[in-house]
Parts: sequence; structure tokens; C-alpha cells
Amino acid sequence: MSDLDYPVSLAVEDFVPVLLTACAAARLVAPAARTGRAGRHLAASATVLIAAGGLSKAGWKLIVALDGPDIQPLNKALFPLLSAGFLLLALALLRFGLPGAPESRGGAPSGGRLPWVFAGLWAVVAGASAAFASTAPVMALTIAAVTVCAVRLILLARAAGDTLAASAAGFWLLGMYVLGPLASRPDQSVALQWVEQSCNTLTQAAAVLAAWRLVPVLSAGASTPADPGTPPSTPDTRTVTS
Repeated sequence: MSDLDYPVSLAVEDFVPVLLTACAAARLVAPAARTGRAGRHLAASATVLIAAGGLSKAGWKLIVALDGPDIQPLNKALFPLLSAGFLLLALALLRFGLPGAPESRGGAPSGGRLPWVFAGLWAVVAGASAAFASTAPVMALTIAAVTVCAVRLILLARAAGDTLAASAAGFWLLGMYVLGPLASRPDQSVALQWVEQSCNTLTQAAAVLAAWRLVPVLSAGASTPADPGTPPSTPDTRTVTS
């Protein structure tokens, strides 16, 4: 049993922002697929990991609220899964080029090296969290990954002239900065939990709004790279004689 007494209503409401965040990430899978199979896999995997992290924490809270066992692995899985998920989502968003930029046709950023850099970074940070028995390193990595995602969404929205989407992405980023330290506090009153979850719901709703408005723009602007196994076409050089 946990020392905290979570009302069932509080525990159930915790699923709302989880579903909103997963919806925002899932909404980006289709346009990411237009940048290639890697883009689709990155966005889809990000959605799964983000949803798994949120559902793990929300599920733990619901079990505790129903007087069930205190399964700490469910509680502690939040930031490791979120950090991995948002790193993958950042990679997917970086495949969308800004108008006028050299990478505007889409494709793997940094020559394909960036995914390995992100993977190594996550492994080091997750190892540090495990070694020091602290969520602080993976929480900081989660906020950093969210920052990359939000800034990229803001830049894409501004390039498309969508002020509302840019503002929504900015609000999402601001909310995540506030929520990270709140969620990492070990002992939270029920009142503070309600404040945190209300802010979280509004924050993730902003993410859904930004993603929803940007999908048509991203789908129209992204181009699918040619299949590496397909040889390039050659022009027909035959001449026609009369």
C-alpha cells in the first residue's frame, strides 16, 4: 500500500492527459510516414512509448486508489518511457524540412547519425538514473526531448503561417516545464495532485491542437524519399525520325 490516499476520481482523471498526449503523437504518424518508412516507424514507436509511460503511471495510481498493491515499477517507468518516446518523436519531427532549408525535402537528419546519438544519450542517462536511484536524470532528458519537439512544431507552424498552432505548441512546452518538477516530487497532497492533473490536461490538449492543425501542412509539405532499392530512372534519349 502507498502512504498516499488517492481518490478514485483523481486516479481515473489521470488517464485523460495520457490519452491526449498519445492522440497528439499518433496524429503525427501519417505525415511522418510521408518522409519515408523510418519516419513512420519513429513516430509510431514514439506513440507507443509515450502512451506506455503515461498508462503505467496512471495505472499505478488507480491500483493504489482501489487499495491494491503499491507496484513501484509501474510508478517509476514514467520518465524512462517518456524520455525514449519523445526522443523518437523529436527524430520524426526533424525529418520535416522547413521551407527554404536544404533538408526541406525530408529524410534522415545528420546523415543518419542522430538516431544513434539519441540512443546513446538515452542509455547513458537511464543508466545514471538507475545507478543513483533517482528519476532526475531521465526527467531532465524528457524535458529536453520535449523542448526539441515543441520548438520544431513552433518553427513548422510559423513557417506555415499558423499562429494558433505555434501558440499551442508554445503553451504545451511551457506546461511541460511546469509539470516535470511537480510530477517528480515524492510526496504530493491530493490538492496538489488535482492542480497538477488539471494543468496536465490543459497542456496535453494544447499538444493535440497543435498536432491537429499542423497535420495537413506537414502532409502536403513532406515528400517520400525514393526506395533505396529502386534504381533511378533514366531519360529516354532515343530520337524520333520522320
